[in-house]
Amino acid sequence: MAYDKSILAFEEAYKVIPGGVDSPVRAFSGVEGTPPFIARGEGGYLIDIDDNRYIDFVQSWGPLIFGHCDKDIEASVIEAVKRGLSFGAPTTVETELAQEIVDMFDSIDKVRFVSSGTEAVMSAIRLARGVTNRDNIIKFTGCYHGHSDSLLVQAGSGLATFGTPSSPGVPSDLTKHTLLATYNDISSVEKCFEDTKGDIACIVIEPIAGNMGLVPADESFLEALRDLCDKYGTLLIFDEVMSGFRASLTGAQGISSVKPDMVTLGKVIGAGMPVGAFGASAKIMSYLSPEGPVYQAGTLSGNPVAMSAGLTSLKKLKSNPSVYVEFEKRAKKLVDGFKNAADNVGISMVTNVRGSMFGFFFSDRPVKNFEDACKNDTDMFAKFHKGMLDRGVYLACSSYETGFISTQISDEMIDDAIQAAYETLSEIKTKNL
Repeated sequence: MAYDKSILAFEEAYKVIPGGVDSPVRAFSGVEGTPPFIARGEGGYLIDIDDNRYIDFVQSWGPLIFGHCDKDIEASVIEAVKRGLSFGAPTTVETELAQEIVDMFDSIDKVRFVSSGTEAVMSAIRLARGVTNRDNIIKFTGCYHGHSDSLLVQAGSGLATFGTPSSPGVPSDLTKHTLLATYNDISSVEKCFEDTKGDIACIVIEPIAGNMGLVPADESFLEALRDLCDKYGTLLIFDEVMSGFRASLTGAQGISSVKPDMVTLGKVIGAGMPVGAFGASAKIMSYLSPEGPVYQAGTLSGNPVAMSAGLTSLKKLKSNPSVYVEFEKRAKKLVDGFKNAADNVGISMVTNVRGSMFGFFFSDRPVKNFEDACKNDTDMFAKFHKGMLDRGVYLACSSYETGFISTQISDEMIDDAIQAAYETLSEIKTKNL
């Protein structure tokens, strides 16, 4: 494929945007080549400004569960835009979307909308600290919860791609209350409680981690976290910004029996528009302003255009919950095909699937935490990514990211992607001989 226009566009962007991108991973620094600049999306495809067409397994990093330009979501957005872009005042569509979420999740009585996943987790942690009157929090190495200061201690996704464990510009005073534990290792969590004499406001975790690759938490691990939180009066926060409505209709909570105290959501509830949310029991949420003393606000929170898109998306999912069976079937077909292609040329690969989410590592051992993820062959991934892109398959541009299936990804498209994997891995193997 030719990327001439994208190369020029990247050079122009670099002059006026740091790194040429508005989110670091998009710069393709962890893979080979130049990022394609996208002109439009069509169903399960992306088309770049060079008129190259790609099967899209990124889907805007998760929100587009119905693919690009879904007619129902598109119509709801257009109708909302005709009424006005933003009011900074209450609208009934906020209540409608909130009611849909409350009806789905046993752990949520009330929900507050914000404009991003970062904002949702930041606000949930503030609320947890306000409810418990404690400062310390526990997060897990490799779990990414957005770029708020207290959470940029160590993370996956873009930060891992660049090999950066933390960020300059974050004062140590803001991270000294953030304790790091190891994912799927309960002893590391117990040590955090011992070191602080149980003075922990909350544990925040991706129950299905999607920012160190796809790494689900063991059920026994989640159960042990719940027990520790109950013992010490600590709140358990499930960050389901990525897994919510993706792993199942109710995210990880449709798979696990463990009930969190608080949940953060995003991605699908915006259907491509910038939306995040956090929710909990009525008692916990009553601490939030204007009912309670914990302050949180946002001019564009509950934006009517974004709310309309999200409401249409969730209603479509609720009306056809069996779609998750098809999602998982196709995701498994895809990664099984990738693994067979790798096995065919003697390259090690491990895979994982949760609903419409999939992940793979070039590794010969199971991946249970961030340390395991870091042992995967990132050079091999970079070569694989470039070969797949050149064959019209758009995968996440980091080995620490998760892929997504949409309703617009057909069996034929998956067959094409698997064929591209066979060709790419065979080419890589031949060049390395």
